Amino acid sequence: MRPPHRVCNGVNAAEMFARRHLRVFRLRPFDQATTEGRASERHRRVALTAAAAALAKVLSVGAALVSVPLTLNYLGVERFGMWMTISSLIAMLTFADFGIANGVLSSVANAHGRDDSTAIRRFVASGFFLLAALAAVLMVAFALAYPFVPWHKLFNVQTSLARTEAGPALAVFVACFALAIPLGVVQRVQMGLQQGFSASLWQCLGSVLALAGVLLVIYAQGGLPWLVLALAGAPLLATAANSLHFYFFARPDLRPRLSVANWASARQVAVTGALFFVLQITVAVAYSSDSIVIAQMLGASAVTQYAVPEKLFGLISLALAMVLAPLWPAYGEALARGDGVWVRRTLKRSVMLSFSIAVAMSAIVVFVAPLLIRLWVGDAVTVSLGLLLALSAWKSVEAAGIAVAFFLNGANVIRLQVAVAVSVAITSISLKIYLVPLMGIAGVVWATVAAYLLFAALPYFLLVPGIARRRAGTDSY
Repeated sequence: MRPPHRVCNGVNAAEMFARRHLRVFRLRPFDQATTEGRASERHRRVALTAAAAALAKVLSVGAALVSVPLTLNYLGVERFGMWMTISSLIAMLTFADFGIANGVLSSVANAHGRDDSTAIRRFVASGFFLLAALAAVLMVAFALAYPFVPWHKLFNVQTSLARTEAGPALAVFVACFALAIPLGVVQRVQMGLQQGFSASLWQCLGSVLALAGVLLVIYAQGGLPWLVLALAGAPLLATAANSLHFYFFARPDLRPRLSVANWASARQVAVTGALFFVLQITVAVAYSSDSIVIAQMLGASAVTQYAVPEKLFGLISLALAMVLAPLWPAYGEALARGDGVWVRRTLKRSVMLSFSIAVAMSAIVVFVAPLLIRLWVGDAVTVSLGLLLALSAWKSVEAAGIAVAFFLNGANVIRLQVAVAVSVAITSISLKIYLVPLMGIAGVVWATVAAYLLFAALPYFLLVPGIARRRAGTDSY
């Protein structure tokens, strides 16, 4: 009779485990009067935000997949290439706010943990008007330069229609992008208040509107500037609607007012943002230099052999970052309240789970990558097992680092991350130049792994437990 009893206990344990973790997926908030209630509420908001972010990403990618063949047939090769170039500027200009939006997020999360509504209002107003001034400068600079720049040469287009549309299309993009800089503050505020699920749902609406706009422009035989307006303007419209709802209905007390903004709050947001900006640039240099090194040392064709499998493994990092991102404001709020037990427990679990999931997913990709790549791009890319193993090792190590990074962001420990990132960047680039002649393409990946283990993983292993034990998130480290 003992085996059935053990089976029964196993079933009950699994059922209890599922109930304990699935109960956070509900719309009704938990009672936050107790430490346990606050912990459950954080988990609820993290789960809802991660689920909404996943839905937003699926809709965004789906809209892009649907729109690409439609616009390619409609625009032709040259104008489509110009449209893709303009679209890629969105990713390239993510640093244009100089990290101020991230500064708002961190400051709001910390003030939220202290229940300091006055400080939240000041951070929101100060960040909004800082970014509004930055957007105004960007638009004025572009307007002044517009008549004097041959924009068609920037895109290297030859046909008369493409040459005519180059300037107006880029002008529409710059206008939408500049307006999105201050309007996007609402998303950072919502994330800081652990309401990121609301921001993601509005982003879902933006993706749907963008696809509908593209279809409408094609149906109406509109030009490239109208397509750019659909692509960049529809998400802007959704963000504006989000701002209207949030500032006038959900939280009118947080509506940005110039009388509420002050220099001290603006300075704190700007300084924190500047550190995030330096961190983002340094990380981009460290992890985006692979293609440059490979091209210079092995030739441009070798970049393709690296970039295609790297994109497959990159999905692992993308998925984990999307799931872990809601922990950033949750850590900030918990540290401000002194809920150190929850912070340490969540940090430990997130690191272990992220690493374990990345190891499992990387192992699967190693086995299926040759088949997937053959189905994806045919025989143009031949992937070596050595490169796949190197990428597997890197994504596993990086996964644990992502979990630690979101904790450090929430704890406002930015200077340490900057110092670590600079060390990793310098060391990894040096090692890449040394290892590529010895190991080929895989050398760039192993160089990154070695530099990260030595100058990031080791310092974090020694320092992060002490930072977590201090249970303080008000001062930068």
